[in-house]
Amino acid sequence: MSSRERILGRVRRALADVPQDDPPYAEAVARDYLREHGSRSVAETVELLAENLADYRAVVHRTDAEELPYLVMRLLAERGSRYVLVPPGLPPAWLSAADPTRVHDRAVSTPQELDEVESVITGCAVAVAETGTIVLDGGPDQGRRRITLVPDHHICVVRVPEQVVSSVPQALERLDPARPLTWISGPSATSDIELDRVEGVHGPRTLEVILLD
Repeated sequence: MSSRERILGRVRRALADVPQDDPPYAEAVARDYLREHGSRSVAETVELLAENLADYRAVVHRTDAEELPYLVMRLLAERGSRYVLVPPGLPPAWLSAADPTRVHDRAVSTPQELDEVESVITGCAVAVAETGTIVLDGGPDQGRRRITLVPDHHICVVRVPEQVVSSVPQALERLDPARPLTWISGPSATSDIELDRVEGVHGPRTLEVILLD
């Protein structure tokens, strides 16, 4: 007997006493919930995103395309970053003013090699204002999931307003469930052990989000 047959057999035995007139298990789930809470303008939605990101202890910056390279240069200099991880499709202009050595996203890189890189800079797929969440989907300007989990410092650029939505349902409409989705709400943190907050356990200790107007 295969593992599949064993599991299905246990399911059948567990359901043996269920009345036949119970609703079918494949009954569709109602999707009539609110798509967003309240009505906001584009500017108000972006402000809500910034507020909730900050509430999750992310550091939020606002800039435009002309000033972006100099802001990135300053953030990397303040960290003392000698190396920065770069996804293959990151716009070259974003790092045009920065000095650190670029480390390219490669499949052969080991966790030890990634751990020696102080910072990573990426774009994103979408940002959710109501939850203060950044979503990565492994796109060309974001790279592999692991490059945003191992380095201690993540700079994420969000294009405003085109990548900002109000709610999770709106974000899901833009995302491909077959892609490697990473949902980020602030720096990595856990309070599982004795309720003491520990940051940097399973992701970057510092998350800086640049809202690019």
